[in-house]
Amino acid sequence: MSKITEKLLLERGSPKCAKLEQVRRLNLSGLDLRSADLPLPLLSRLRSLEKLDLSRNRLQELPAGLQLPRLCSLDCSDNEMEDVLSLQSLTALEELRLEGNLYLTVSDNYKLMFLLPKLRMFNGKDVASSASHLRHVNSANLRKRVEALWESSFRPPEPPTAERLQALEKEFVKAARSQIKYGPSSLSDYTTWRLEGIAKELLQTLAQGDKEEGTEKKQAEPDAVKDNTGAGPRTPAKRKGAASSPSEGALKKQRQADDAPPKASPQKPSRLQTEPGRPKRTMESPGKESVSGSPRKSLRTANCQKPSALSRHPGTPTKAPTNPQPAESEKRTPRKSTNPKKPVCLEPLHVLQCHSKQDSPEDFSTQLWACAFEPSVDSGESGQRTSRTVATCGGESVCLIDCETGRVLKKYKVPGEEFFCLAWSSVPMSRAGGGVRPCGVLAVGGRRGVVKLIHARANCAYGEFRASRRALSALRFCPHRGSFLFTGAYDNRIVLWDIGGVDSDYNFKVSQLLTLDANTIPLHLNMPPSSPERHLLAACDKGLHCFDIQLSKSQLKRSSEFEILFPVYAKEDKENNYRTIDGMAFLSDDVIVSKSHMQGSIYVWSWSKTLASRSGRSRKEARAVLLAELQWSGTDLPYLSLSTCPGEGYVVCGDEKGGLWTYHLEDQLESRAKAGKLLSPTQVLEWPAPVRKDHGPVRGPSVNSVALDPKLRYLVALTDKNMAVIWKRV
Repeated sequence: MSKITEKLLLERGSPKCAKLEQVRRLNLSGLDLRSADLPLPLLSRLRSLEKLDLSRNRLQELPAGLQLPRLCSLDCSDNEMEDVLSLQSLTALEELRLEGNLYLTVSDNYKLMFLLPKLRMFNGKDVASSASHLRHVNSANLRKRVEALWESSFRPPEPPTAERLQALEKEFVKAARSQIKYGPSSLSDYTTWRLEGIAKELLQTLAQGDKEEGTEKKQAEPDAVKDNTGAGPRTPAKRKGAASSPSEGALKKQRQADDAPPKASPQKPSRLQTEPGRPKRTMESPGKESVSGSPRKSLRTANCQKPSALSRHPGTPTKAPTNPQPAESEKRTPRKSTNPKKPVCLEPLHVLQCHSKQDSPEDFSTQLWACAFEPSVDSGESGQRTSRTVATCGGESVCLIDCETGRVLKKYKVPGEEFFCLAWSSVPMSRAGGGVRPCGVLAVGGRRGVVKLIHARANCAYGEFRASRRALSALRFCPHRGSFLFTGAYDNRIVLWDIGGVDSDYNFKVSQLLTLDANTIPLHLNMPPSSPERHLLAACDKGLHCFDIQLSKSQLKRSSEFEILFPVYAKEDKENNYRTIDGMAFLSDDVIVSKSHMQGSIYVWSWSKTLASRSGRSRKEARAVLLAELQWSGTDLPYLSLSTCPGEGYVVCGDEKGGLWTYHLEDQLESRAKAGKLLSPTQVLEWPAPVRKDHGPVRGPSVNSVALDPKLRYLVALTDKNMAVIWKRV
């Protein structure tokens, strides 16, 4: 039964009356209402409503198309509002309260002042003057910049077909958002939103103006169509100066027109949260000797020259050439596959330098180590949605990037830190008025051995705790217990922590539950989907180990239960060591994909069959039961991890020259394993070769980490030359 009924509205409304059309004041506070609980047909009947109280509920937005023509006072404080654009239809609002909505930002406040023409009191403060300045002076300044961009770099398409106009609008809006800088960085989301709206309005005005002007000219001067120079028709080259200007009449009309509220922006507001700066200090290496370098850099070859800057500013997309040069011939590198499986079509979309030291475009030395897509914290059907936001870490910063636009939504910096690992989860968050809701948490760690906890959507780095005296190498949350976090460190230990939930003031408590002695550095941690509460698989610098993680008061410290052995181990000698397992991920509930350093291939094997193979004297060891072996690069470079997309049966792993080896695996893999043949990659995606200013294309760097979103819409690759590459499925 619906929470909101006509009877309830009449009971909680005033004055007391028999019809909803006569209600002037309505109090729906503290009813634990969600957005879906607000029935649009009933609320739309409140034509005389002047004051509405929706405080202390769980609303994320108001119903689309809600029309309350006389509503002048609204209280939506202490809710979960995420989108203020749902309020733009309430054009009569004069007073509005939105305190206690953690997801709203300063940019959202500015959007409301622009959208609501009569707003004068916001959160108890008089904003009439500020709102007027925003609607007129601020908008006029932005409009001038948009017009200047058009006149300098754009022209109408010839002929002006619908497809060309649509492509022009997309290109013009993208240029306006990326090239025009105005106002403080704290309002960048509002400014970008307004630039998008103004750019679209300008194109619509110009298109209409040119159409009217062309009609008038055709009627008045049908013969005046020749160029005065007598040189024949003009070429469609880009306009310069006066030749590129749209009609003056159209621009004049646009400048004089009142700012109409723009259409809703599809983007969520960014919430930048930077931790206060800390003094720099020299940190000890997690290795045995005290050095200032990264523990991971010490194993990398040092023969790469430092390239010069890219042609774009850090954090802006860099277009890849349409025909990139192929990489140099390398061992085991087939560029044309013999696998009949039709490849997923991926194209490079953005190349970013968002982790640069001091935002310098000359920084090509910062190494990027880990990335992961933000999961949805919703439940039910909406929980099937996937995010296009990816978290990346490297150097002293963590970035959240919108894969579609290439925009850096948030950047979190800790001077002197070097981040190696990150993981997403969801923990319960209690509310001041009672009740609990999910809170998305990003945990990050690195050289200092400290785990940082970030509530990214609320713009809050709310806490930290020391997990080790040495650097952290791996983080993994339990899938069945969102607050359980495993940390792997260079002290050869894996520790299970319970980070608990948080209250409305972000108070939290961390407790240590279990310590696992790996006797080697853990690089990747994973729990089998079939037994996440029982087993932990740790891909380490010296082998792949399985631990029993069942909680027991009598045994809080444990060693490895057994080690999983691979066929490549038989090739070991004094010069070749294949024990470093630097890539591991599950392709299904039972199928695991892993690789060993220097192996030159990737193993696909069965967890259940491997577990069942333990018997008798070999219970401390289990030989992996292979399903297939995938051909891969013959590089000897360590720490090039892999990723999977279980829903698509897709595997990807980067190489030492910027290439991405992709495998679209078939259901039946055992026959290939028995035949002893390597399964060729479905496709090898070449390095997109972004161009450096005055230096030509950047040579392919090592791809340290890759991530796929669950729907395989985006692929993100991180390199050791401070470049994050985003590929999009087309």
